[in-house]
Amino acid sequence: MSQPPSPATAICNPALERPSLSTADYLPEWRPEDPVFWETTGRKIAWKTLWITTLSLILSFATWFVMSAVVVRLPGIGFKFTEMQLFWLAAMPGLAGGTLRLIHMFLIPIFGTRKVIAIATLAKILPCVGLGFAVMNPGTPFWVFLVLALLFGMGGGDFSSYMPSTSVFFPKRLQGTALGIQAGIGNFGVSVTQFITPWIITFAIGGGALGVSQTFTKAGKTSPLWLQNSAFWYVPLLLVLGIMAWVMLRNVPVKASFREQLDIFHNKHTYFCTITYVMTFGAFAGLSAAFPLLIKTVYGGFPNAPDPLKYAFYGPLIGSAMRVLAGPLTDKWGGAIFTQLCGFGLIVGAAVLSFGGLLTPTSVDQFPLFVAVMLGMFFFTGIGNAATFRQFPVIFAHSPRQAAGVIGFTAAIAAYGPFVFATLIGQAKGIFGSPVPFFQGVLVYCIAATATNWWFYARKGAEKPS
Repeated sequence: MSQPPSPATAICNPALERPSLSTADYLPEWRPEDPVFWETTGRKIAWKTLWITTLSLILSFATWFVMSAVVVRLPGIGFKFTEMQLFWLAAMPGLAGGTLRLIHMFLIPIFGTRKVIAIATLAKILPCVGLGFAVMNPGTPFWVFLVLALLFGMGGGDFSSYMPSTSVFFPKRLQGTALGIQAGIGNFGVSVTQFITPWIITFAIGGGALGVSQTFTKAGKTSPLWLQNSAFWYVPLLLVLGIMAWVMLRNVPVKASFREQLDIFHNKHTYFCTITYVMTFGAFAGLSAAFPLLIKTVYGGFPNAPDPLKYAFYGPLIGSAMRVLAGPLTDKWGGAIFTQLCGFGLIVGAAVLSFGGLLTPTSVDQFPLFVAVMLGMFFFTGIGNAATFRQFPVIFAHSPRQAAGVIGFTAAIAAYGPFVFATLIGQAKGIFGSPVPFFQGVLVYCIAATATNWWFYARKGAEKPS
């Protein structure tokens, strides 16, 4: 029996037949770089796939950050968790998300888009139901919340299936736009959680069908709160989108075993791309997870302290919007220059936070400037996220399958951002009394990552201009 064609051949060969692949799951051929095939067949399928998976990805990001929005309310409804325990709960989805991305990066070439996206979407129903019941009982032990926080990491983990899937559906000339749209709109899920949560927990859904209220206490004042709504409302959405993915999605005929996919680790640019993407998405995800608790712990002790959830959603919203808007710009002018711009912006932001006194405030009057600097950093991470995902298909232009694998791997490592930010900020505050040392570390890392991007990808005569 002859050997199956390589993944690259599977994409490009117009006469390709894959009898070993179920026709119910796999498209018979896929040639996105062929202009005629793209216009007559490929474009409609690719964009339909993009919109279904992007809607699902919104819910992935939303559920990934549910715990970070909920933890700031737990003390007010009677949970006796320490400040460090709250930081751990905010961090655990990041730890699980990064680890699960290391698994998801291999799944698309093995199981295909349809099964992976559908099952990943439906699986997130479990932690949503679990958290809804957990918050209704103030006696729920910390370890239960810890397990649920880890399960919410599924929402971050499957990103490394979504991005490789999208990258093989589109021609290289449109990958910056397509990946920017998917990742950018998907990132809006973070803002969805942080924007919807403060509102949806203020009233009973379905006449109290989802449970009774809790009594929330702040500054001696009490009010009813339905914190379970913050998790339960995702369940019907996840169910609908999971079914849509199963019925409407198909797979590109790209197959590779786990062993074959390991070839990306023989290329040094896999690691350089990881360094830059940790700077862009690692910072975006880390700041998104830590922002509410950072507001609470740094400025929460002042009279008339700001409500963290009234401000936290703005950062992810700005970062997500810039990821979408910058995608077409990177297709036109290349990604490296925009990654460089992102690096410079993050360096300035981290320097101001480290040395400007905003993390050791003497008055709540410093809060507006603190928020402005944080939002500026979110702005630049959005630009950088679009830029790096435009660079990777160009750097690995010789193999679309390898480019998809590198996207999955870099996304996996960067997904540890929420874990790193939340735990180290908490540790820095506990040891040094403020998060300043952590942001000094961020400053040093951004300088190193920006220099890496400039040397290998952005400067004149760079090894891989992208």
